[in-house]
Amino acid sequence: MIDFLKEAAHVKPGKKQLDWFEMEFYAFVHFGSNTFTGKEWGEGTEDEAIFNPEKLDCNQWVEAIKAAGMKGMVLTAKHHDGFCLWPSAYTEHSVKNSPCKRDIVKEAAEACKRGGIKFGFYLSPWDRNSKYYGTAAYNDYFCDQLTELLTQYGDIFYVWFDNACGEGKNGKKQEYDFPRYFELIHKYQPNALIFNDYGPDVRWCGNEAGAARHAEWAVVPSELCHYAEVQTGPGPMAGEGSLSYLYNTEKELGTMPNILYSRGLVFTPSEIDMSIRPGWFWHEEEKPHSLERLFYTYLTSVGANACLHLNIPPNRDGLIDQRDVDRLAELGDLIRRELGERIPASVRKEEGYGATQPVYTITLEQPRETINYVVLREDIAEGQRVESFRIVAEFESGSQYPLYQGTCIGNKKICQLQDPFAGQNPLTDDSEPEIARLKVQVTAARDEVLMKEISVY
Repeated sequence: MIDFLKEAAHVKPGKKQLDWFEMEFYAFVHFGSNTFTGKEWGEGTEDEAIFNPEKLDCNQWVEAIKAAGMKGMVLTAKHHDGFCLWPSAYTEHSVKNSPCKRDIVKEAAEACKRGGIKFGFYLSPWDRNSKYYGTAAYNDYFCDQLTELLTQYGDIFYVWFDNACGEGKNGKKQEYDFPRYFELIHKYQPNALIFNDYGPDVRWCGNEAGAARHAEWAVVPSELCHYAEVQTGPGPMAGEGSLSYLYNTEKELGTMPNILYSRGLVFTPSEIDMSIRPGWFWHEEEKPHSLERLFYTYLTSVGANACLHLNIPPNRDGLIDQRDVDRLAELGDLIRRELGERIPASVRKEEGYGATQPVYTITLEQPRETINYVVLREDIAEGQRVESFRIVAEFESGSQYPLYQGTCIGNKKICQLQDPFAGQNPLTDDSEPEIARLKVQVTAARDEVLMKEISVY
């Protein structure tokens, strides 16, 4: 049991995954035939003539994305309807037969390069337009289109696949050859990460509402992410049960009961994806979510050992809706205001505590009545280890008050602290005492805790 936990503690990310974590926040851009039909899932029979964004400006997209602090863009090069935003040589259902006749993938990639952010794409495996869908020839067709995107648009940081699988125009369903798709990506864009429900590099969080689990582990059973590299032997209970039921919608994935039954563990972190609006494509009657909801989603995604993939859908003019532009600017301003300037403090690891239960004392340069956030980061290059922790305030009087209890930390945990004196009657209560120190106590870990950073805001 102890040996397996040490193995679990040493499951490590690759360099691409570490670089992905540092991005933290990037944009999805859903744009295509659905923008003009008002649908979320097109039929694949739409006339190419409907696609006519007369004011298309990918530079405007990039500026709106950057205003929120996002560091990349992932464009829906092809959605389920099969309409391609580049002039693919392998289908007539593309921009080349629309009034637009512009290579939108190229324009988006070049705008990202000019704006200093990274570019990636989503190529839907489900294609309701292709005559090949549901046959052995479809995987050849898909690989041909994938190769076009991998070889004609510069550096790609991310290739995004879902596992949606429905009927094509011929009424058939398709078996996707994902290992073949991955091989092409590794050949032409070796630095690109791959998103898929089952790995290899990044997995789905299991919902589209922007909600992370209470414990969002990057170290998960290989039964879930079977495309990822297995880095451990089997757990001590592996022969006494099965994890065949695991899927991303489960509430418990990397927690202790699951890993003990696993045949082996992998490092596959979670992406939190949601749209700035109710729909993924632009609909005139919709409006962006509130600033409060978007900021909370940021705190509980980027701040919960994951990255946030926020969808920003262009309108029929080919521009990001001004309402969304304004909300993105507000979100970026709020993030910078709340988490942009650290409170001066020193951090000391206390002596005399065990390797798996260390205590860190944060001494403020000047005592304060309130502290809003503590941000914790493990050195995940060496593995994810912390199972649980607590944060306590120490006042100048010497008294203490618990402010936060959490589960795993991983790459980054943003702890939004409670106010220990909220609800007091200002007419009768004395003024709030000032916090002089905070103590971060790890209460359980799989091996020696390696903390990379502790900061307060």
